[in-house]
Amino acid sequence: MARDTARHLKSLVDSGTPVYFMHGNRDFMLAARYAAQSGMTLLADPARIDLYGVPTLLMHGDTLCTDDTAYQTFRRRVRHPLTRALLRRLPLALRHRLARQARAGSEAAKAGKPAAIMDVNEAEVVRVLRERQVRRLIHGHTHRPARHVHAVDGRDCERWVVPDWYARWGYAACDGAGCTLRVEDLG
Repeated sequence: MARDTARHLKSLVDSGTPVYFMHGNRDFMLAARYAAQSGMTLLADPARIDLYGVPTLLMHGDTLCTDDTAYQTFRRRVRHPLTRALLRRLPLALRHRLARQARAGSEAAKAGKPAAIMDVNEAEVVRVLRERQVRRLIHGHTHRPARHVHAVDGRDCERWVVPDWYARWGYAACDGAGCTLRVEDLG
């Protein structure tokens, strides 16, 4: 399946459509080699871009959830270069099994947490907007699709949250007039 996906992405890129990829909390092991095979350009997290004249920050979004200290500790551990190097040396079937176990553990842990802990910390959002000197932030992770406005140093900044890809899919569509959120049900 991964090879087929890489082939289809490469065809899309070869037809003139650039494809950018930012690691998330489940696909952080995707390596530069696979990105090259598929023609994707890997983006750093966060990535500051100029989007139609608006300084914009693209983020996965999990680092904004600072109240979820257990997740942040887990994130630091699994993304440590030594952990990633060790994981890459394991057989693929074992890595898949470990990923399924981690996913099940994550779902169980989420069931016992208040929703507010798993959402972004407002002070962290404002800190990031200020530090990165951007007026717009686009992220996922929390997957509560919406547009939020945050007052930062006397000016309004916007934050767009994109949905996950389980029951629905979507994206933030931006042009010179601004952004809109497009969300569709799957199936």
